[in-house]
Amino acid sequence: MKTTDELVRELADREALRDLAIRYIDLLWRNDLDGLVSLFIEDGSFLAEDPENEVVARGHAELKKMFQKAVNTVQPRHYIHTHIVELRGGDRATGRCHVELRSAKVGLQWIGSGCYEDEYTRVGEQWKLASRRFIENDMAIALRSFIAS
Repeated sequence: MKTTDELVRELADREALRDLAIRYIDLLWRNDLDGLVSLFIEDGSFLAEDPENEVVARGHAELKKMFQKAVNTVQPRHYIHTHIVELRGGDRATGRCHVELRSAKVGLQWIGSGCYEDEYTRVGEQWKLASRRFIENDMAIALRSFIAS
């Protein structure tokens, strides 16, 4: 049986990880790309897949370039839900959340949906994204058109 301290730590970790997903969306909405990139570890990655393409950005410089293109092209507005967090022990965790995408450039028109599959790493006392993988369910706009370099 887990101790009270272990249970409290797990609850705090789960809340921090859910907050990380919320901060990601908030920073993207506010076009704070430096803040957004800081949610990733130094060599963190973002991988996006659709049936025909795979786009990978690795490291803060590539991540910022990719996010800048997305902001410039469609001004994405994410709506996330159904966030599941799995603590993997120590300083590792995984998570998945579903996302609906809209474009602020065209009156919040729906542009797609999918899910994020995340790997998290604790750096000091802070949780960060080690990797985020977007898996497309349905897109009105080709994924490559707004995130490929």
